[in-house]
Amino acid sequence: MPLSLTVVTAERTVLQRDDVLRLIVPAADGQITILPSHTALMSSLGFGELTVVCPGETIGMAVLGGFLQVANDRVTVLADAAERADEINEERADAARDRAQRRLAGQYAGAEALNVLRARLAAERALVRLRVRRRYHGTGVPSLRERA
Repeated sequence: MPLSLTVVTAERTVLQRDDVLRLIVPAADGQITILPSHTALMSSLGFGELTVVCPGETIGMAVLGGFLQVANDRVTVLADAAERADEINEERADAARDRAQRRLAGQYAGAEALNVLRARLAAERALVRLRVRRRYHGTGVPSLRERA
């Protein structure tokens, strides 16, 4: 019996499937795999790639925080932010990563300066989005140079 999966944010339902064979989730304490008949579970989510394996199809998405609940082969992901790989605009994610890296390097001053924590989170979010987009659209994951 496959898993039933619902991924939602405050704004919308990102994905709803009833034929999930395996789910790989970026939990706050590390990556976990959910299979049919998984024990009941609640976990907070970190920033990372959520992978949904269905018959004949693998769906990737960027997930940026939230919570996961597993009960009776029903998985609910309540994400702070989530985007399917095909929804991610690679140019916007690249630009966001570049802005965050410039802020971390101190190239902005005065009223435009963001604190280091916000800049690091922005950089991490952009890298997750780029990694997911590139993995599922044939351009490869960001290189080590791009991750710096």
